[in-house]
Amino acid sequence: MTSFASTPHGNLSRGILWLLLAVTLFVCMDSVAKFLTTRIPVSQIVWARYVFHLTAMLPVILWHGPLRLAVTSRPGLQIARSLMLLAVTLLFNMGFRHLPLATVTAIGFATPLVVTALAVPLLKEKVGPRRWAAVLVGFAGVLVVVRPGSGSFDLAVLFPLAGAVCNGCYQLATRALSGRDRALTTIFWTGLGGCAAMTPVMPWVWHSPDALEWGLLVLYGSLGFVSHYMLILAFHHASASVLAPFSYTQLVLAILSGVIFFHNVPDVWTLVGTTLICCSGLYVWYRQKQTSGT
Repeated sequence: MTSFASTPHGNLSRGILWLLLAVTLFVCMDSVAKFLTTRIPVSQIVWARYVFHLTAMLPVILWHGPLRLAVTSRPGLQIARSLMLLAVTLLFNMGFRHLPLATVTAIGFATPLVVTALAVPLLKEKVGPRRWAAVLVGFAGVLVVVRPGSGSFDLAVLFPLAGAVCNGCYQLATRALSGRDRALTTIFWTGLGGCAAMTPVMPWVWHSPDALEWGLLVLYGSLGFVSHYMLILAFHHASASVLAPFSYTQLVLAILSGVIFFHNVPDVWTLVGTTLICCSGLYVWYRQKQTSGT
C-alpha cells in the first residue's frame, strides 16, 4: 500500500474510481512480477521496474524539464525514500518467487499496522489503547498466515515480512514529504533512485530476455508509473480517510489472480489471517479518522 497526501478537491466517486483502478494495476504488476520470477533474476525484474518507470514518465520529464522536476526541499529524504521503496520491491518480488500471490499481499497489508507502531517513536504520534489492540490483532493475523512452527511454514515469508517493515518506513517518509515537494517530483525521484541503484548490478546478473519477457518487463515498469499516478489522482479528488477502506479490494483481486493464473487456492488459515489483518487495518483507519475528526 502506498499513500500520497494532498488537499482533496473534486468528487468522491471519481477519487474512489481512480483508487480502484490503481489497486487493480498493482495486482496486475504483482501478477506479472510473479510470472517473471520463474524466468528472470529478481534483481533484473526490479531494475526493469524502475527503468521503464522512467521511460513511461519521459513525456512528463521533457514537459517539465528534468532539472526542474528534480528540485526538492529534502534531497536526503527523497533518496532514502526511493531506496526504501527499492528494498520493498526487491523483498516482495523475492516473496512472489516462492509464495502464493495472496499470501504475500496479505502480509503486505500489515503495513498500516507497522506505520501505526513506528509513528510513535519516529513521529511522536499518540496511539491509544484501542489502536494498539488492533495492531496486536493484525500482527496475530500475520502469524496465522505464516504459521511459524507448523509443517507448512516457509522461511520465504521473511521476505514480505521485511518488505512490510520497509514499506512502513517508506510510507512515513512519504508522509514527511507531503506538502513539501510536488507529487511528480517524488515519483521522479522514485524511478531515479531505483534505476541508479540497480543499473550497476546488471552486468553480473543479466539474463537475455526473449520477446515475451521484454514485453512483460516493459509492461511491469510502465504499470508502476501509471498506477502511482492514478493513486495521486485518487488523493487529488478524495481524502485518505475516505479512500483507505477501498484499498482492501487489492486483497480480493490478489486472491482471484492467484487462483486464476497460478492455481494457488488459499487455505482456510490464510483466509482467517487475511480477515484479521483487514479488520485490524480498517479499525486502525476508523480510530484515526475519529481522533482526527475527519
